[in-house]
Amino acid sequence: MASSPSTSSSSSGSGSVGNLDSALEIKTRSVEQTLIPLVSQITTLINHKDKPKKTERTLRAIQKVGQAVSIAVGRFVTVGEAIAVENEELKEEMGLACFEARRAGDAIAQLTDVVSAEQPELDGRATIFSDKTAMVKAARMLLSSVTKVLVLADRIVIKQIITSRNKVLVTLDQLETVSSFQEFVQIFSHFGNEMVEFAHLTGDRQNDLKDEKKKARMAAARAVLEKCTMMLLTASKTCLRHPDCESARINKDAVFHRMRFALEQVIEIVTDARPGGDAQVLPVNIYSGIKHFKGKVESLRDELYALTPETLHSHLEGIGEQTQDFTDSAYTSHEHRESILQLCHAARQELQQVVCDWTYAQSLKAKEATEEMELSILKTCQTVSELRRELHKAAVGRATDLLKCHKDHIVLKALKGSGGEGNLEAVAEYSHKLTEQKEQLVETCRLLRHISGTEPLEITCIHAEETFQIIGPQIISAAQTLALHPSSKIAKENLDVFCEAWESQLNDMAILLREINDVFEGRRGDKKMYLSLPRPGKHSANLKMAKAAKLDAEEQTTIAKLGLELRLLTSDVDSESEKWEDREHEIVRQGQSLSSMAYSMYLFTRGEGLLKTTLDLFHQAELEEEEHTVILLETEKLVALCQQLQVTARTAVQGKTAMFQKVDSSIQNTKRHLCYPSFLGSPQSWKDKQCPVKEDSLNSKNTNGFGVRALEHHMGSLTFLESK
Repeated sequence: MASSPSTSSSSSGSGSVGNLDSALEIKTRSVEQTLIPLVSQITTLINHKDKPKKTERTLRAIQKVGQAVSIAVGRFVTVGEAIAVENEELKEEMGLACFEARRAGDAIAQLTDVVSAEQPELDGRATIFSDKTAMVKAARMLLSSVTKVLVLADRIVIKQIITSRNKVLVTLDQLETVSSFQEFVQIFSHFGNEMVEFAHLTGDRQNDLKDEKKKARMAAARAVLEKCTMMLLTASKTCLRHPDCESARINKDAVFHRMRFALEQVIEIVTDARPGGDAQVLPVNIYSGIKHFKGKVESLRDELYALTPETLHSHLEGIGEQTQDFTDSAYTSHEHRESILQLCHAARQELQQVVCDWTYAQSLKAKEATEEMELSILKTCQTVSELRRELHKAAVGRATDLLKCHKDHIVLKALKGSGGEGNLEAVAEYSHKLTEQKEQLVETCRLLRHISGTEPLEITCIHAEETFQIIGPQIISAAQTLALHPSSKIAKENLDVFCEAWESQLNDMAILLREINDVFEGRRGDKKMYLSLPRPGKHSANLKMAKAAKLDAEEQTTIAKLGLELRLLTSDVDSESEKWEDREHEIVRQGQSLSSMAYSMYLFTRGEGLLKTTLDLFHQAELEEEEHTVILLETEKLVALCQQLQVTARTAVQGKTAMFQKVDSSIQNTKRHLCYPSFLGSPQSWKDKQCPVKEDSLNSKNTNGFGVRALEHHMGSLTFLESK
């Protein structure tokens, strides 16, 4: 497989094939993946030019590759030219890029037009063997021009998102100033359709982004828009019902402001621009500070003269200042505080020893670290690692305790009750308690950010912090409105929506906590693609070992969609199981067990979690006999589903297609179990409930007729012709 187009290079010294124009930064996976077949083919051609032996077979293979490249480029350029016609603002740039691509493709076809081994160059024509420079030049021009066409086509996608955002903003302005229920209902219906379109476009973009930080920021902004849409509905209705109520107006204004801010965030991400032109800089955190410090200290082994002691002392002092977020917190235990302070002091002492040994090594004119210096470096790094471990324990312990404390949502229930009774004094009392909870959660999110371990998780921590900071006051204003109008069903519904958003963020925080722990314990690092076939064993005793198989784009999309459905269903199961008074009831216990199974499968579809192979997945999908029996006793309708899940998990398969189908079936069957109403409702209402996940809501449809996807086919259809 060819390397990334932005870095791949020729194996010869003639020049780099993949050294593209620095202005053509590839920011999406679709553009990158579209270029890979072309890079592979050109690399094949370039690698042939220095081979002394030119057999008939080699020449014919080269000619076939050259023709394939030329034909694919021709079709590709035709689509690019159609894009230019449809988009006047790109016409000139796209036309030039297409012209250069076509010319380069023709040049490659001509240079590879060699027919026989005996007389490849008798007619005096330049060929891949006689003119190496021309081949490299044509290859560079082709890659550069094709990349430019793709990047220009990608602008169409960005333009669609901006256009969709603009439509949403216009309708948002109309909703904010509407004065009657009838008019509001009509406009909101239109607004809902526009938001669905915007969600599809931004969802596709989020999945396509290469930068994990941008993906995390996009996910956070889209989550805000999703939750705010329902808040906007109830807050606006409440304001229309009680137009003179100040707290209702404050509540509504906050929702509109947050939606506009989230819409702008999305545009900043897709256009890679920020107000004032400044790039987003994440707040400094301890995990990255410690990582940077350790790197500097360890570099002394090979570079004794590249740093100064003052630089290292400054880095360590910066880390010490950041730990004050922990030691100054009223919620950090005395034991954790003392341990953190002791480790900070120990780290300073160890670094001082490093400096002493370092200075001595320099006085000896040493070229590398001495044994004493090696030992002090190891001790320093070990101490700061222990410091990070202690900070992790403090933050995670605090977050875990806080989530347990608030799992029953006592304050929210009290606010609803006192608001419904019209008791303003009680609402004020519980509002104060909710504010205290909010401050605790905000501070805990800040601590988690320090030890999050990855930039995407750090962004998620910041999003959680901002969400608690904003929703807390919104709940209070909604409760005040209900207290002023206790008989108002709309005001009650509005308060319920904001309380549900708070509860949802607490659930998200629990998931975030799990993911931070996974990173810290090494269960999840950089995302990997676990798509290996099963090993010989319990489930596949009759199978031979096979190489890992990579799913194609459509198969990956199918599995990712199923994973998302499982994730949504596990949230529903966990939420509904809270409603059962008897938490040890067999149905609750088995439902939670099945939910845990489904969550593991969800992580598997993301390339995360403890399930690393398809064999692990199938083993996870098997139900224990006791679990099987309890579920069967609940309803005969689950018989077929349970049997199907068992058969699927234990059936031996061979080949990529069959393996994909088995993975798909295992997840589908688990999803059907979760969808069954007995696991999605309270004891009083489960018979009447249905699975809430809708197919339409999870399908991301790309309405882009002339974009990168229209060009992918022509590059993806190239056949890889490897040299023999």
